[in-house]
Amino acid sequence: MASVSVIASKIPATRALAEFIHDLRWANIPPKVQDLLPVLLIDYYRAASVGIHQPWTQKVLAVYGAYQGPIQSSLIFSKQPIELSKAAFINGVAAGSLDWDDSHVAAIIHPGVCIWPAALAMAEHTQASGQELLEAVLAGYETAIRIGMSIQPEHSLRGFQGTPTCGAFGAAAACAKLLQLDVNGISNALGIAATFACGISQFFVSGSDIKRFHSGKAAANGVEAALLAQSGLTGPHDAIEGIQGFGRAFSDRFDPQVIVHELGQSYPTEWISLKPHASSVRMQAAIDGAIQLAQQGITVAEITSIKIGVHGAMVGKLTANQPVDFQQAQLSTPFAVAMAFSLASQRVGNFSLSIADYDQCFKDPQVLELSSRAHCYVDEEVVAKTTKESVPARVKVTLKDQTEHTIFIEFPKGCPHNPLSLEEVAQRFIQLAQHQFEQGSLHTWLNIAKTIAQQPNLKSLLNLQM
Repeated sequence: MASVSVIASKIPATRALAEFIHDLRWANIPPKVQDLLPVLLIDYYRAASVGIHQPWTQKVLAVYGAYQGPIQSSLIFSKQPIELSKAAFINGVAAGSLDWDDSHVAAIIHPGVCIWPAALAMAEHTQASGQELLEAVLAGYETAIRIGMSIQPEHSLRGFQGTPTCGAFGAAAACAKLLQLDVNGISNALGIAATFACGISQFFVSGSDIKRFHSGKAAANGVEAALLAQSGLTGPHDAIEGIQGFGRAFSDRFDPQVIVHELGQSYPTEWISLKPHASSVRMQAAIDGAIQLAQQGITVAEITSIKIGVHGAMVGKLTANQPVDFQQAQLSTPFAVAMAFSLASQRVGNFSLSIADYDQCFKDPQVLELSSRAHCYVDEEVVAKTTKESVPARVKVTLKDQTEHTIFIEFPKGCPHNPLSLEEVAQRFIQLAQHQFEQGSLHTWLNIAKTIAQQPNLKSLLNLQM
């Protein structure tokens, strides 16, 4: 049988993805992509170690934590078993609710926080090996990313958030592979996920908590889609590319060829960015620029105004300079830049804006006032140098003495051209979470996570407890 990568262009997108997911094997994955997967795994756990304690996660836990069912999985950092899809939901909220998750610029999604919680929950049920887990996760990333790229940016401009919509497909793909469904079964799982896909972006405008649980909902939807497909229920065989399928329903510009192009040959998962700062991936360069200017000696007291050069796609979503709530503050480039200037004098060396920093600064009148004097504009060079992998930014500061200081950041830390290494990600996890775990247990777990592809089972990986 010809490989999917050879004949993909002649096969409808849903079927091509199903065949790719079914046939994907560790030995055929490029070494660069193999090496990336443990990095993404550790980064998922890092985010969850902070997110599990947040009030919104605790509220979701209060609603779903007692659910029981015939198929169960563990809550992250706990041995507490609950119904499988609810475990995926809660674990997805824990990691995906901080705006500190991995990101794909071209697809405009955060795939990991949908796919890892679903795949880990299902892998616990199927007693998968480390290699089987990673095969499934990569299948999920490729599925979610390729579908995302086929409908963006119009999907986002119409008011949808790609993380819960496309993330549901990725979670379903990973779970269907772990359940060892045949090609028709995987196609059905994708078809069912298509009708589950949901998630609006009004939170950019009005605030609210909905973005906090989008990734969890996508993870749960993927679990349920795969289990329903395993039971024999069907989804449309052309659920993605059909005339009334997902692509055309959710975007004014859907291109199914983007999904199947070099499927199995090239891996857009390579373009994943990790975020040092707890905010949108499109804000990272502006934050880095503000930090560097502050470290050159510019203080808040000297600043009269800030202009931030951004990509036009950010306008109206990431450019509010007077955020209405904590969630919107994390999605405000002006507020994040104001934070960076305000906190720089308190920090030594490179530092990252954390969820705790946002909590502190959203209550700080000085930061809010400086944010009100920071304005975004569409910068032609930023637009020209934006790629499928990264988004630059320019920060211009005018001081009371009328001098101007400007910095242009083309490749923010964490993007594929300026990546965080495996050891850097591991160190970030240690710095954030070491006080939460028994002495030595985190370091032991990290050694397991780094060698997950060689692990015969996932017991040790799933045994990290607070």
